[in-house]
Amino acid sequence: MRDKYKYIGPVYDFLSNLYSGKNIHRCKTAMLDVETVQPGDRILFAGVGHGRDAIRAAELGAEVTVVDLSETMLRKFAEAQEKEAPHLTIRRIHSDIMKVDEFEQYDMVVANFFLNVFDEDMMVRVLEHLIRLGKADARVVVGDFSYPTGNLLSRMFKKLYWYMAVFIFWLFANNAFHKIYNYPEHMQRLGLQVTDKKHFKLLNMNCYWSILGRKQA
Repeated sequence: MRDKYKYIGPVYDFLSNLYSGKNIHRCKTAMLDVETVQPGDRILFAGVGHGRDAIRAAELGAEVTVVDLSETMLRKFAEAQEKEAPHLTIRRIHSDIMKVDEFEQYDMVVANFFLNVFDEDMMVRVLEHLIRLGKADARVVVGDFSYPTGNLLSRMFKKLYWYMAVFIFWLFANNAFHKIYNYPEHMQRLGLQVTDKKHFKLLNMNCYWSILGRKQA
């Protein structure tokens, strides 16, 4: 398996914090609290990256599984866990998420800044697969760049801000180059009920959002 994040992976967290003022981290953990995560919940993180959101879920008592195709990202996750929470047990899977077939096994499935690596058709297929991994009433969380809204200047800034980021990852990781996705629309189209959205601002504009959906039992 070719590791697309071999070079950019080690500095992923640094770039995220530099680019967003830590808003990406806040977005990733927005839906992980005592109201949404109960001790013993089984939670899967797809494309976990450095994974401090996964560590947060484990700290709340969840049984956490993380999946990433990048060996570099899993290594950085392991280093973060060893440094911040060596007492926790977190299951790691080095695989393509589409090959994970533990259907209807998870209380929550999380895709933070993961679906944006795919072109739109593939993104929908991956999201549909993630939904299948959740139990009948599972929660599905998507955190990412927010869909451009507001006045013309605000929409232009958000698009420029996104395209600068997607260009870097297209250049160094060969990720897909595409527009910003309207995740709530896709989630609803695939049968999820969107129950919450949390926004995170940069220069007083909503640049990131975390979306909470629930499968219909």
